[in-house]
Amino acid sequence: MKQAYLFVHFREKSTPDGEQVHFGISKDGFHWESVNGGRPVLWCYYGDKGARDFTITWCRETGKYVILGTDLSLSYGMRNQYRNSWEEIARNGSKCFSLWESEDLLHWSEQRLVEIGDERFGCLWAPDVIYDSRAGEYMLHWSSSHADNGYGNKGIYYSKTKDFRTFTKPQVLYRHPDKGVIDSAVYEEDGLYYMFVKREGRGCRNILLQSKEMTGPYRQMPAFDESMAGLEEGVYEAPAAVRLEDGRWCLFLDYYGVPGEGQGYVPFVADSLAGGRFVRADERFTFPYGYKHGTILTITPGQYERLAAGRADEDSGCYGR
Repeated sequence: MKQAYLFVHFREKSTPDGEQVHFGISKDGFHWESVNGGRPVLWCYYGDKGARDFTITWCRETGKYVILGTDLSLSYGMRNQYRNSWEEIARNGSKCFSLWESEDLLHWSEQRLVEIGDERFGCLWAPDVIYDSRAGEYMLHWSSSHADNGYGNKGIYYSKTKDFRTFTKPQVLYRHPDKGVIDSAVYEEDGLYYMFVKREGRGCRNILLQSKEMTGPYRQMPAFDESMAGLEEGVYEAPAAVRLEDGRWCLFLDYYGVPGEGQGYVPFVADSLAGGRFVRADERFTFPYGYKHGTILTITPGQYERLAAGRADEDSGCYGR
């Protein structure tokens, strides 16, 4: 085993401990176990006091691992400031991203809120990050509604950063011709870029796009649509993928077709992103519970062992040994 895997995610629970930072780990990408007994590894104390839709990366500039998430708690806020309205959340929800940093994946900074964009953005959903090796910087991308189209169909926006402290002015990364799109996840394979997104509205499905450049333009891949044709519409979102040691790709789609804790990721496997053909593979994967909207980071076997042996410090809300 040359590599292992860390899944940073949240849990769909009615109590606030679900919308915090949770870790899952795997030696092979197929069999997953919870870290810290399934309890949160990190807690939110600012903003909405909860976070969802995590991504994780390693920053070359600072030498630190970075976790970002949507600053949003439904368990606290849905009945309160959002008045049980997803439309209210989309317009006035998360205006910042929650961010944590660590040098070793065990000891983490306190949560800080990162402002991206301006007052013309609606809720900033589901951040994700890809490294641009040509420019030596990171592209942070996310989905938002915007005043430019009357807070109608959501689009994918991006901003560049080297250190996750300063960010460029947001620009549009992708808009669907007639649907809203959310939950972008971008990967590079053999010099081409592939973006998974969820297409909203009637008959909503996840789609796969391809581009020669990280910032587009992106075109839809029909082969992926064909491989997903048998899936029920309107109950899968939050695509997350990882490349295994043997070169295959595992794609995870977040199933939300049942209430509460019955939700979680469903796995698919493909030989390549370029082929676009993913095969569902439930029987080959095991999860301790329903992982929700996260990102997978490739780690070393040594890091896997240290994460498995670590524990959360209940007083500080940080994860250590």
